[in-house]
Amino acid sequence: MTDLSGIWVALVTPFLNPDHSPTEGPAVDHRSLRRLIAHLRDAGVTGLVALGSTGEPSALDDTEQDAVLDTVLDAAQGLPVIAGLAGNHVGHLHARLAHLNTLPLHAVLSPAPYYVRPSQAGLITHFQALADASRAPLMLYDIPYRTGVQMTLDTLLTLAAHEHIIGLKDCGGSIDKTQQLIADGRLQVLSGEDALIFHNLCLGGAGAITAAAQVAPREFMALYQALRQGQLAPARELQHRLAPLMRSLFAEPNPVLVKAELARQGLVLPHVRPPFLEASSSAVQAVEADMRALASGS
Repeated sequence: MTDLSGIWVALVTPFLNPDHSPTEGPAVDHRSLRRLIAHLRDAGVTGLVALGSTGEPSALDDTEQDAVLDTVLDAAQGLPVIAGLAGNHVGHLHARLAHLNTLPLHAVLSPAPYYVRPSQAGLITHFQALADASRAPLMLYDIPYRTGVQMTLDTLLTLAAHEHIIGLKDCGGSIDKTQQLIADGRLQVLSGEDALIFHNLCLGGAGAITAAAQVAPREFMALYQALRQGQLAPARELQHRLAPLMRSLFAEPNPVLVKAELARQGLVLPHVRPPFLEASSSAVQAVEADMRALASGS
């Protein structure tokens, strides 16, 4: 089975200086994307997730998404890459998947079709069809606060029986459901909530897909390695040090503050596409303070 264990970074999509269009937004900054990936590669992260919600895919057209994936796969230099596949037009999803099937992807990550709120039976049929059509293994993404529909435990266990559905990015909001899925053992369960990475790994989960890890990749990898090695005391200390940063990075809509901090580090520009707005100065200052505290070990 394809291994999903580790710390996977949900990449931002960097943009160039914005033009004056209120609707189109700035162009993709492929040079900065390469620089960010090189930084993460050097920090030893497990792999990369391109075009997840952190990557603002809903603001990118198909040509831009294809170009982002090409850059990520080239810059990864062998680091495994998972591609996001989201939307609520089933025909378009399958057309996008046909293109993804031409790429050397580690897996495809897909949430429930957002806004339309299909039934549980509809979700099962939808994901089974995607898994049947996908060359790369399929990861489910349970994130009801974005999609408007909860994937129940029974639905996830039914989908776990499909040989091509191998994992779950878990933002479902239930530790009990997480525990039962990990105990079942058929899906590799990764935390999609940065604050619950510690809990996921202590329960025997596979790791995390995390946006925050790109601003402090070495610390997140250290947390993962400590828990994998059963070193609970240092892992707990790292969790407490990282927790304020995990909170402050998401005080405004993701990826606004992640981009602001990456800009402070000289890796990307802070720009986002509408309807996002760039980060407020007070929120940026809070993130900077938490980064200083993390670096000082306090």
